[in-house]
Formats: sequence, C-alpha cells, structure tokens
Amino acid sequence: MRNLKTIALALLVAFGTTVATAQNKKINVEKSKINWVGKKLTGEHSGTINFKEGTLVFVKNKLKGGSFTVDMNSINTTDLTGDYKKNLDGHLKADDFFGVEKHPTAKLDFKLISDNGDGTYNVTADLTIKGITKPVTFVIAVKGKTATANFSVDRTKYDIKYKSKNFFENLGDNVRL
Repeated sequence: MRNLKTIALALLVAFGTTVATAQNKKINVEKSKINWVGKKLTGEHSGTINFKEGTLVFVKNKLKGGSFTVDMNSINTTDLTGDYKKNLDGHLKADDFFGVEKHPTAKLDFKLISDNGDGTYNVTADLTIKGITKPVTFVIAVKGKTATANFSVDRTKYDIKYKSKNFFENLGDNVRL
C-alpha cells in the first residue's frame, strides 16, 4: 500500500438507550459505523472501523457534546479480497501505520460546538490516534435518532509516516518531481 496520507472518515451514529439523563445518548455500536477511504497517488482503498463506545450530549434537544472510542483492531478493508485484503488489513494494524497492538483504540472528544440552526453543527474536536492528540473540525448533521459527519485526517500528524512524501526518509510512492 502506498501513500494513504489523507484518510476520509464518514461517521454514521445511531442512538441507543438513554444513559444517566435524558440528555446523554449512548450510541448503538451495532448500528453505528465508520467508513474510511485512504487515498494514494495510484488510487484508493476503502473499508470500515467499528466503534467501541460513544455518547452524544444534548441540552434542550441541541447537541452540546460528544465522545467516541474506536476499536482500531476492527479496521477492515472492503475493496479487496483474499490475500490482498489480508495483507492490507495486517499492514494497517502494524506499527508503521496504526500500531494497534500498542494503541488499540482511537478517541474523538468534542470541544467546541456551534449550532447552525438547521440540524447541523460545526464541531471542533480532539482526535487521538497512536497517543497523539490533534484538533479536527467537521460538520455533524443530527436528524431523528441518527447523526452523520464526514472529515479528513492527515495521517502524518499522528506519526503514521509509511511512504509519506512529507518525510524524506519515506518518500511517498518514490515520486520523481
């Protein structure tokens, strides 16, 4: 696999049972999913990752907070089969990518939320991957008992350097400029 620098994530969250108060809504991890697309110079790969747990916080039916934990061991390539799939899944779990043995979870913690007034919210959150925390911003749409969001992650900010053109020692895809 080469130069999957940016990973686009699409989150679909289904609310489950209300926990503690009517405002804290625990996600239903069986119905919720993360779809990812990793792009490289010569194409892309796609797959899924499972949530371990998560909660969205509402006050007077307005989104006010959220926190999600992702099971990085569940990373699954969906555009390949056979040995190609097995090899890519193993590579993504290895130390030069997500290092799931040392870092079995990733975390997203909402820090700042602004209501757009149409069921969508601008969110700034802390994303922690491989023990490194960086801010991300995205729009989340809440409709009924579901919430969806799309955002991109620059993997090199999380010490995932495999064949990235951002680092001389691992020049991505051996590109000649």
